[in-house]
Amino acid sequence: MKRFIYLNNLFDVYQDLLTQKQQLYFKEYYFNNLSYGEISEKYGISRNAIFRQLKIIENKLENYEEKLKLLDKKQRINDIIEIVMDKKIKDVLLNLF
Repeated sequence: MKRFIYLNNLFDVYQDLLTQKQQLYFKEYYFNNLSYGEISEKYGISRNAIFRQLKIIENKLENYEEKLKLLDKKQRINDIIEIVMDKKIKDVLLNLF
């Protein structure tokens, strides 16, 4: 379950760096809860191709985070926002992402 949430958070940050098909397959599997078989039927490609594409997407998302660390920075900013009392500072921090 942790990995599922982690990948969804990575997707939120880096989805624009994926192709349209990669975004589509990710959404079908992770958001719409479709199986490899259901996705393969829907788009006329093999289950194995869907499996491989999802592994490629997961690796790309993790690689982006490893290099850019945007999700980590976003989470640290959110942690800071939780303890900041000044509304103006909170608003500035919230607008960073």
